[in-house]
Amino acid sequence: MRTLKFDVKRTLKSLLTMIFLFSTVAANADNCSNRGALDDKFCDENYDMVADLPKDSSKWRNPNTLVFTYTPVEDPAVYKDAFADFQAYLGKITGKKVVYYTVHSNSAEVEALRSGRLHIAGFSTGPTGYAVNLGGYVPMAVKGYPEAFQGYNLIVIVKKDSPIKTMADMKGKTIAHTSSSSNSGNLAPRALFPNEGLIPDEDYKVVYSGKHDQSILGVASGDYDAAPVASDVFDRMAAAGRINGDDFRIIFRSPRFPTSSFGYAHDLNPELAKQIVFAFYTYRFPEEMSKQFKGADRFFPINYEDDWAVIRDIAHATGAAYTKAGLALLAEKEAAKAKAKAEKKKSGG
Repeated sequence: MRTLKFDVKRTLKSLLTMIFLFSTVAANADNCSNRGALDDKFCDENYDMVADLPKDSSKWRNPNTLVFTYTPVEDPAVYKDAFADFQAYLGKITGKKVVYYTVHSNSAEVEALRSGRLHIAGFSTGPTGYAVNLGGYVPMAVKGYPEAFQGYNLIVIVKKDSPIKTMADMKGKTIAHTSSSSNSGNLAPRALFPNEGLIPDEDYKVVYSGKHDQSILGVASGDYDAAPVASDVFDRMAAAGRINGDDFRIIFRSPRFPTSSFGYAHDLNPELAKQIVFAFYTYRFPEEMSKQFKGADRFFPINYEDDWAVIRDIAHATGAAYTKAGLALLAEKEAAKAKAKAEKKKSGG
């Protein structure tokens, strides 16, 4: 009888514990009315697609040392030196020590932000989505110029005298894409053209030219009826005299594709976050830094919801998922690529 009483008491205790745990989880879930595509760690109640500042001010971070990094490259020292002057300016504005943290992969950069080891960062265009959804990253700038951020558009070109006047006129034609992995030359067209009533390979014949300049020259010579290409390549060829821009018409221009983003961790003290944003927006690149970043002279303000919309559309259309599983897949690909490079270097290739 005593054993039965003990079992009943233990069962009741377990049930009460489970009820408490479930009610706590439910309460925590109720504390956030919207997360959107963000990880469960974050909340987005203002529907701007980035993590909100935590409601509990005890969770706001105000570190004495700010840790900054930029998208990984083969030689990290290149960018560490390039940002040295900006780091000094950032330290002056915030009153904090600023150190550069070297990362060796995009997935490692996201994990460093998610774990709290990173406070300010620059992420490549695609991985920015992972940083936002999984790391609580708040993008606020892109390298740029007085009038716009640094980037390019997908444009569709035809010969000036071509009968193709609209995108619909491309149906049944031979269209040059550049290569299967190219963003503006293949991935973006496959993501964006269906909204224009065109499905590549179904509504028109796709021929891979190999490069943007080959697509452009092929349209000029009449080998292709039209071609989706990067606007910056087209502009450079015209400026260099390789083509006459007046010999072409542009029948489609996508929203501008941004280059790498810059932002901060969502849980930084709001006063500190304001100082960081101020530092980015008021800093002007010295000559050497401007040369390093293709003539950009400042950090241009951006809005993730609007300015990354085209990147999210392309990611969705091409099967990229800004989730933990997607990040794990990215990490696998980066590890395989690093291993292949190491083996090639070891073999002297």
